[in-house]
Amino acid sequence: MGRSVAPAPPEPANGWRRKAAEFVDRFVTPNAGTIDRTDRVPEELVGRLASGGFLGLGVPTEWGGSGGSAQAEVAVLEELARGSAAIAVLVAVHTTVCATPILDWGTPEQKERYLRPLARGDRLGAFGLTEPGAGSDAAGLRTRYVRAPDGFVLNGSKMFISNAVSAGVVLVFATRDPALGHRGVSAFVVPPGTAGFSVAQRMDKLGLRGSETTELVLDGVKLPVDSLLGPEGEGLKVAFQGLAGGRVGIAACALGVARAAFEEMRASVRADDAEWKRSVLARAYADLLAARALVERAALLKDSGAPFATDASVAKLVASRAAVSIANAGVDVAGVMGTRSGVAAERLLRDARVFPLVEGTTEIQELILARSLLAPPNEPTL
Repeated sequence: MGRSVAPAPPEPANGWRRKAAEFVDRFVTPNAGTIDRTDRVPEELVGRLASGGFLGLGVPTEWGGSGGSAQAEVAVLEELARGSAAIAVLVAVHTTVCATPILDWGTPEQKERYLRPLARGDRLGAFGLTEPGAGSDAAGLRTRYVRAPDGFVLNGSKMFISNAVSAGVVLVFATRDPALGHRGVSAFVVPPGTAGFSVAQRMDKLGLRGSETTELVLDGVKLPVDSLLGPEGEGLKVAFQGLAGGRVGIAACALGVARAAFEEMRASVRADDAEWKRSVLARAYADLLAARALVERAALLKDSGAPFATDASVAKLVASRAAVSIANAGVDVAGVMGTRSGVAAERLLRDARVFPLVEGTTEIQELILARSLLAPPNEPTL
């Protein structure tokens, strides 16, 4: 078996992959253990991500971004995640579910005010959809908004929100009336520092340590009319479109963790090792290649303008399962040493275990896939 993990991705992703790989080897991998142990990403490292153009991926240069295709984005996220899952998730959330919805739905004024500083890396972005007790039922939001003479007032809370402690822009989703279901939900751009907006707690997690995960509280947050992103009542369209791209990004992050776990395992297995170890390595390699093919397929479809939401769910489903399976096998191969706190195999297993739960659980991805497979013949499926 050759040393290549997978066939090289097509241009223009190769250039971004090489750049990200060099960045990871120089700045991320040496700090991965510290990031995990302290549950913090150094500000200096975020600054380096910005100066390297990674926080502007997917945003056209006319808005201060770095350009780059979805294929380039998944290449970068995979490379970042092989060094630190926390770094990769920081970038994925910022680019795919905050900057991209503003690019797709924002007015020119909103793009100038919010998208440009996001793309330059002057501000981090966050995405506030999930609520305590609401789980994956996005239409069942309890965060409310009311119209005011000069804008809107928001009340409620959000849970498990990434990047929110450091964010300079947060997308928040609220309903005018829960009885309206999806028709009542609207999207708002909320600058942290707005009166009534606060971070209530930062959560200590099993994995993805270093990635901020917080509760947000909105207590009488007053927003101007131009804080509304997209038409009123179409907030779930904004959210779901963003989440489709977000799932491609998170799938790439899971792929990076799977790759790192595979490479750790391969480094410890010899040609004359027990047959079960060699078999585990072979199965892990097959799982890794399958996950990469699905992630790159979803990115290619997104770049082509074709429907890709179902493929994003498939990629996220398979890549997150591969990350858990390969990381778990890596600990088995490492033996007791692989369970020691601070070793790479142990950290990668903790990181991998989070991916089936974020950006829509495994069960949600299966429901999306089943709905696509069982759709009437005149509706698109896989």
